[in-house]
Amino acid sequence: MEVSKSVHVMSKPTGSVCNLDCDYCFYLEKEKLYPERNANWQMSDETLEAYIRQHIEAQHTDHVTFAWQGGEPLMMGIVFFQRALKLQHQYANGKTIDNTLQTNGVLLNDEWCALFKQNNFLIGISIDGPKHLHDKHRTTRSGKGSYQKVVEGIRLLRIHGVQFNTLTVVGSHNVDHAIEVYQHLKSLGSDCHQYIPLVERTSEQPTKDGIYLVSPEHNVAASVTDWSAPSLKFGRFLSAIFDYWVRNDVGTIFVPYFENTLAGWAGEQGNMCTLAPRCGSAFALEANGDVYNCDHYVYPEFKLGNLHSRTLNEMNFSQQNYEFGMKKKDLNAQCKSCSFLQLCNGGCPKQRFVPRIGDHAHNYLCEGYYQFFSHTQGKMLEMCKLWFEGRALTEIMANKR
Repeated sequence: MEVSKSVHVMSKPTGSVCNLDCDYCFYLEKEKLYPERNANWQMSDETLEAYIRQHIEAQHTDHVTFAWQGGEPLMMGIVFFQRALKLQHQYANGKTIDNTLQTNGVLLNDEWCALFKQNNFLIGISIDGPKHLHDKHRTTRSGKGSYQKVVEGIRLLRIHGVQFNTLTVVGSHNVDHAIEVYQHLKSLGSDCHQYIPLVERTSEQPTKDGIYLVSPEHNVAASVTDWSAPSLKFGRFLSAIFDYWVRNDVGTIFVPYFENTLAGWAGEQGNMCTLAPRCGSAFALEANGDVYNCDHYVYPEFKLGNLHSRTLNEMNFSQQNYEFGMKKKDLNAQCKSCSFLQLCNGGCPKQRFVPRIGDHAHNYLCEGYYQFFSHTQGKMLEMCKLWFEGRALTEIMANKR
């Protein structure tokens, strides 16, 4: 049975508990799965130690990365992460340990930044662009915008020399402002921009195979929330940024969509799971030790087990994980005949809900992906040529066409 020899885990020590109330957040609804969280929402010391030990043991390489997410992981407090670092050292067994942490940035202060700098954390900051775009959805529990606190957090990270990147949700609120968003993130000091398309169904319960099926007569546009990104507009968003980037910022600003597309054209596989040939081995860990196939599939039918009764290594090599991963290869005829198949591999299965009669459902983002891949093909192939010739990709910027 072919599965990844190592496993990636998005650990959520607060579960879905967060200090913001972003109305587009798909994870806030997970509180319904754990009604007991009102009193016990934090990961216990016992679960933390089990996770640290098992995660290191499950990596069949000399390098281990811990990814802390949420909810809002900083709500656990500094003592929790100090304890996690000690446990990592205790169980490292000669392996190199890295930590990444995704935060909304609101709780960042000098003490947090000092901890991150001392222990070489990579911090991901969620920000949707300038204030008038960011504050549209990313608000506090009292309805106030969070932009100013996020920018202050970024300022502190830069003062302390903490490495960070930005994660930008692209939805109806900012999809028409591509260059404004890009230049703003650049002005804040971000040199790695992760753009995450917002695609949320009005009904979020999947079938057992992980595909969101609808009838052929279903109105696809009506099946997504108002804040979701229209598919074609998302493709144009990426294309507009690419056109600017390829003329000005190659080698200084990094965009995973661009890097993974270039890798695909070069016959290699990138590191974005949404564009990979198969899913699996990218788990979500809840605060109580429950483990799910993916953080977009935190539903009872996709639960792999609990750390206290089954190890991460056992879950990784389980039949359920294998079958979940292989489901991504169930493509419809249109996908199989597409000239860009090697670039997207059908996209994320969760976004496959466009009906096809007598065939597998189609990806909602297909139109946007196709627009982006076709628009950038020429320059991507030019960069591939530079790469294969052993030349610097930055040479592409000499041609301002």
